[in-house]
Amino acid sequence: MNRDNIIGLILIAVVIIGYSIWMAPSEEELAERERRRLETERERLEQLEAERAREEALHMEDTLPVPEKKEDPHLLDSLEREQLRQRMGEFSNAAIGEETFYTFESEVLRLTMNSRGGAVHSAELREYKNWEHEPLMLFSGVEEDRFTFHFFSADRIVSTESLFFTPYVNGQALTDAEPVRVSRDEQKSFSMRAYTDVHTDESPSYVEFVYTLRGREHMVDFDIRFIGTGAAINRSMTRLELDWSSKLPRSERNRSNEQNNTTIYYKYANDDVSRIRPTRDDSLRLTTRVRWISFKQQFFSSVLISQDGFSEARIASRTLDEEEEDFLKRMTASVILPFDARQDNIYNLQWYLGPNRYRTLTQYDLELERQIPLGWGFFLTSWINRFAVIPIFNFLDSFNLNYGIIILILTILLKVVLLPIAYKTYISQAKMRLLKPEIEELNKKYPKKEDAMKKQQATMALYKKAGVNPMAGCVPMLLQLPILIALFRFFPASIELRQEGFLWADDLSSYDSILDLPFTIPFYGDHVSLFTLLMAGSMIIYTRMNSQMMSTGSQMPGMKTMMYFMPVMLLAIFNSFASGLSYYYFLANVITFGQMFLFKRVIDEDALHARIEANKKKPVKKSKWQQRMEELAKQKEAQKKRRKR
Repeated sequence: MNRDNIIGLILIAVVIIGYSIWMAPSEEELAERERRRLETERERLEQLEAERAREEALHMEDTLPVPEKKEDPHLLDSLEREQLRQRMGEFSNAAIGEETFYTFESEVLRLTMNSRGGAVHSAELREYKNWEHEPLMLFSGVEEDRFTFHFFSADRIVSTESLFFTPYVNGQALTDAEPVRVSRDEQKSFSMRAYTDVHTDESPSYVEFVYTLRGREHMVDFDIRFIGTGAAINRSMTRLELDWSSKLPRSERNRSNEQNNTTIYYKYANDDVSRIRPTRDDSLRLTTRVRWISFKQQFFSSVLISQDGFSEARIASRTLDEEEEDFLKRMTASVILPFDARQDNIYNLQWYLGPNRYRTLTQYDLELERQIPLGWGFFLTSWINRFAVIPIFNFLDSFNLNYGIIILILTILLKVVLLPIAYKTYISQAKMRLLKPEIEELNKKYPKKEDAMKKQQATMALYKKAGVNPMAGCVPMLLQLPILIALFRFFPASIELRQEGFLWADDLSSYDSILDLPFTIPFYGDHVSLFTLLMAGSMIIYTRMNSQMMSTGSQMPGMKTMMYFMPVMLLAIFNSFASGLSYYYFLANVITFGQMFLFKRVIDEDALHARIEANKKKPVKKSKWQQRMEELAKQKEAQKKRRKR
C-alpha cells in the first residue's frame, strides 16, 4: 500500500463521512422518529396486554372439565357434550380426535401435516443438508412452533390448533397415513378440513387448509377456506387473526454468523422491502397493507404471501441464548385478515419454503430477492452484482465446474476488465517514483514548518511542470471501490457456494478451519483459516513490494507501520468469514503481482523519465483557478509576516 493508496483511502473515508453528514436527519426528522418510537412502545404495551388477556381466556377454557376422548363424539353423554360445547362453541365435535401425522412431499419439499391444527408441523428441504449433514429443516415442529387462527364461536375463543382435521387428497378422503408424493410433472392438493357441529352433507360447514405442491417448486399454494361457517362463528366478527411463530433451527457451521443473517423481512403492498435489524431483538406493528412476511435465515426462507395483502400485522424477532445451540431465533408474526361471517371466506395465500437463490426468487416478481444482501443500500453495488457478477457466475456455473475454479475464472475476468485502471495506477506510481529525488531536494530546501506553504507550492509547481497528477493514483481506487464492495457482499450471500468444497476447504460459504484452537483469541476466534492466512500474507508481500518501490519514510513518518497494520486487521476480521471471499482476495493479490511484473517489463522507465524532462521544458500555462490559489497563498503568507512584526 503506497502513498496514493493511503490518500485514496482517506478520500474514501472523507466521501463516506461527508455522505453521512449530508444524510443526517434534521431536527424535524429526529422529532418524528422519537414520536414513532414512543408510538411503537405504546403499541407494544397494548400488544402485551392483548396477549395476556388472550392467554387468560385460553387458560379459563383449559380449566373447564375435559371429557374423556372418544372416537365418536355422539358417544359423549349430555354432561360431557355440554362441557365441551362450553369450551369450543360450535366446534365441539372437531375438538375430539387423535393426533396423526401425514407426509406430503415433492422432489424438493417434504411437509409433515398434523391432524391436530391442520397446519404444517415440519418442513424439510430435500435437496439440502444442515452443517452436520442431517436433513435440513426450515421448522421442525417444536413446542414453540405455531400456525393457528383465533375466532369466536358461541362467544368462546376457539383456536384451530385445538381442532382435529380430516385429510383429503385432490378432494378425496385419505384413508391411510401413507406418504402422498408428487412427481416432477405432477400437481396435487392436500387438504385438512375441520367440520363444525352444524355441518351436513346438504349444507357443508367447515374450515379447510389446502396445500398445493408441484414437482420441483418451492412455492406452495396455500388456500384457507371458511365454508358455511356463518352459523358457527360469531356474526359480529369482522376479522380473523392468524398467529405464526417459529423457533428457527440452526443450519450452518458458524452459528453466530448465521444469527447475524437471520431476521424478519416484510414488504408493504405499495412500498419497498424492509426488515428488522438482524443484530437486535425488536417488534414492529405494521399498520399498512403487507404483501408478504418472511422468516429469513442465512440461506433459506419461509415466506407467507398474500395476493390481496394482510390488512395489518405484528412481527417480532428474539435471539436465542448460546445454551440453545441448535436454534437461532424465535420469530413471531400475527396477521389480520378481513372476515365476513355472512358469506364464505376464501383466502388465496402462498408459502415460499426454499433457498435464497437469486435466480429462483426473481422469477416470482415479488421482490423476494431483496432478502439476499447484495448491497441494496448503494445502487452501484447492487447493479454490479445483479447485472455483471451474478450473470457471469451463473454462466460459468452452467459448465458444471468446481466453484473454486469458477471463482478463479471470475477473478481473472474482473482483473482483465480493471486492467486499464491498474495500468494507469502503475504509470502514476512510476512517475511519482521518478520525481522522488527532486521531491527530496525540495524537502531539504524547505525543512522548517513555517516553510510548509512554500514547499507545497514548489511541489505542486514541479508536478505541473512535469505533467504529473499526484491524484491520478487515487481515482482508480475510487473507481474500483464499488466492485470490491459488491464482491464483499456477493460471496458470503451465495447459496451456490454452500457446502461446496475446494482444496482443503469443505464449505466455501463458511470458514476453512485447518486448526481448531482449545481457546478463543479475542477479535480472532477459536480456529485458524488457511485462506485468510494466505490473503493476509499476500497483502503483506504486496505492501513490502510497494514500500521498496516507493519509500515514503521521509515524507510520511509512521506510514510503513500503518500499511502493515491493515493485513493484520483483516486477518482478524476475515477469519470467520466465508472462505470463498478470502480465496477471491488471495487470488486478486496474486494476479496483481503478475500485473506488476508485467508492467515493469513492458514500461520503459527511461523513456518515461525522458518524457517528464521534456514536459519540464515546455511553458506551463496557469489556469485561472491556479492563479487564484497562488494569489490566496501569497496573501496568507503576507498576513503571517505582518503578525510576526
